[in-house]
Amino acid sequence: MNHFENKAAWAMQKDEQDELASFRQRFHIPLHHGQETVYFCGNSLGLQPKQTSHYVLQELQDWATLGVEGHFKPHTGWFGYHELLRDATARLVGAQPHEVVVMNHLTVNLHLLLVSFYRPTADRYKIICEGGAFPSDRYALQSQVEWHGFEAADALIELQPRKGEELVRHEDIIEAINDCGDALALVMLGGVHYFTGQVLNMKAITEAAHEVEAYAGFDLAHAAGNLELKLHEWNVDFAAWCSYKYLNGGPGTVGGAYIHERHAKNAHLPRFAGWWGNDPNQRFKMPHRFVPVPTADSWQLSNAPILEMAALRASLELFDEAGMSRLTAKGKELTSYLLFIIRDVLKEKGKSEWVHIITPFEEQMQGCQLSLKFMKDGKAIFDQLTAQGVISDWREPDQEGRTEGVIRVAPVPLYNSFMDVWRFGEILKTAL
Repeated sequence: MNHFENKAAWAMQKDEQDELASFRQRFHIPLHHGQETVYFCGNSLGLQPKQTSHYVLQELQDWATLGVEGHFKPHTGWFGYHELLRDATARLVGAQPHEVVVMNHLTVNLHLLLVSFYRPTADRYKIICEGGAFPSDRYALQSQVEWHGFEAADALIELQPRKGEELVRHEDIIEAINDCGDALALVMLGGVHYFTGQVLNMKAITEAAHEVEAYAGFDLAHAAGNLELKLHEWNVDFAAWCSYKYLNGGPGTVGGAYIHERHAKNAHLPRFAGWWGNDPNQRFKMPHRFVPVPTADSWQLSNAPILEMAALRASLELFDEAGMSRLTAKGKELTSYLLFIIRDVLKEKGKSEWVHIITPFEEQMQGCQLSLKFMKDGKAIFDQLTAQGVISDWREPDQEGRTEGVIRVAPVPLYNSFMDVWRFGEILKTAL
């Protein structure tokens, strides 16, 4: 059991003892009236590593001085630039190097993967997803089932929490998979729910899906760089993620994909083809027939976006240096401390009933995020926090009235500190 104290001296001492504390100095921290903000929005847009500009400017300089020859410069030629990101990405998500590729953007990658992993028949066509999924995920799934001639209302099984609850129980997910049985083609869920911060048991869900001979895939937008993942070990079929949140790749930057090696090596598995997914040894021979390289690379379509990849490269080097096991441990402690601070402040102000924390408290179901549902004055309190130097995230109530407004706060271990958490508590006091 962690022993926490709501004291500046305690937080400062924790930061002095933190073996990852120096990584903060390698990021640009936004300022508010000349003081560093409490930046708790890495679940929406990660901060910029100071090394990013060097890598991006290097590619701009090479373009200026080399022109097209930049494709084949030594070590960092654009022709194989995505290879520079492969090993670090594999370590990040717990995969074999040939199972991952950095390419495109999240929803584009989901569509490309669904081409391969959603091939419905008249009897097996249903998809299990979460109710209240991030809209882009639902749009992708809805359009896919309708493209195949099915009705979304019938084909999509949207998991909902039990009445009066905020989270979908794990046993209810497994029960839904078993109940669907032979009609189930695919389980497609967010590894971490963007709104609640709930972490799913991806290993057990994958096993359950495979028991009924369905595929299991995950949107890892809020999981990659947040959790220690083991996609290959868990036998996950496929996954996709963005890199502008916890991965600090920059706004709207390139995404990533994972395909288990049993599928990546299967040349007969349908996929949309593009010349960058062709065997690289044949690529510039302009062959008439597509020959997929037997790795995740065969899902690539077009040339790599070099400037975006250069920015992501700077951040992946930091992840590699820090290591996901150490980052995950610190992230859980930061989040636990934040939970302690919030509860302590609410108790001190006599307003514990004002806030319902909808993120699970169980460590295995929690990443670097707490979602705070305010029963009263949520938007006004969010505005007060912002005015005093806290950068967090406000989520409006949804149009169906299923959710109330929520403030999401995410202390991430690469650049947030225990003093950040303590400062948040002091600002929350005045905001209340």
